Amino acid sequence: MSRTPYPTDLTDHQWRRMKPWVPTDAATGRPSKYSKREIVNAILYVTRNGCTWRGLPHDFPPYRIVFHWFRKWQADGTWERLHTKLRERVREKAGRSAKPTAAVLDSQTIKTTEQGGPRGYDAGKKSARPQAARGR
Repeated sequence: MSRTPYPTDLTDHQWRRMKPWVPTDAATGRPSKYSKREIVNAILYVTRNGCTWRGLPHDFPPYRIVFHWFRKWQADGTWERLHTKLRERVREKAGRSAKPTAAVLDSQTIKTTEQGGPRGYDAGKKSARPQAARGR
């Protein structure tokens, strides 16, 4: 890495943990010009800072390449596998089973009107009572 690191960049330790689950380049074809670590660092920068892909600083790989890898890994399940493996490691490090054995579901009860549709107050009316009730 020949640039000043950003706070969102992976440490060497984090990259060693993550690297086994990041797909490598195909055995055939042209080798990638950019390291997978730099691609991941650029993706983390976008997700952490909320900038657009085009807003990626120029010392990262080009945004089109970064977005390509983000979408490819999203489509092939890389992000989900990575999340699962890292979660399992965190659970094991905490002395728990790698896979959860129970889940808690939460719901909220909200009272609504019996009949749907718009409700509100019309400030242009002089009375809240219907016209027929006034005897006109």
